[in-house]
Order: sequence, then C-alpha cells, then structure tokens
Amino acid sequence: MTAKKAVANRIIELCTAKNLTVNSLANISGVSPSTIYSMLNTKSQNPGVVSLKKICDGFDITLRGFFDSDIFDNIEQEIR
Repeated sequence: MTAKKAVANRIIELCTAKNLTVNSLANISGVSPSTIYSMLNTKSQNPGVVSLKKICDGFDITLRGFFDSDIFDNIEQEIR
C-alpha cells in the first residue's frame, strides 16, 4: 500500500469510528470538503501536513495518534 492510500484509509477509518461524514469532518476541522475528498481519491498524491494536522484536530487526536495504526506498518517504498 502507498503512503497516500494509507492516509486515505486512516481518515476513512477514523470517520467511521467517530461516526463522522467527510462534510462534518471538514466543518469541525476547518479544512474544505474538496481538500479532504482530494486526499481520499487520486487528486492529491501528497497530502499536506498542515491539512492533516487540522484534520487531526477535528478528530481530537495528535499526529502521532493518527499514524499510530497498523495501516502504516507495510507502506511500500516509494523511491524510484
């Protein structure tokens, strides 16, 4: 799995766990819905750390908490 896909999967996982839609996450995090949707699909290949930090604030977790998931254990090497 790529890092981008792992980030997208983690956002979806946290939305499900906290019973949030993407639009409600956008509202509480101060990130536009289009930015979050671009992180979830192929538009954004490199999600920005500032946007990700705002999303973490919306989830009421730290960046460390965001990346503390088995999803990130088997990330593919992306150096080519």
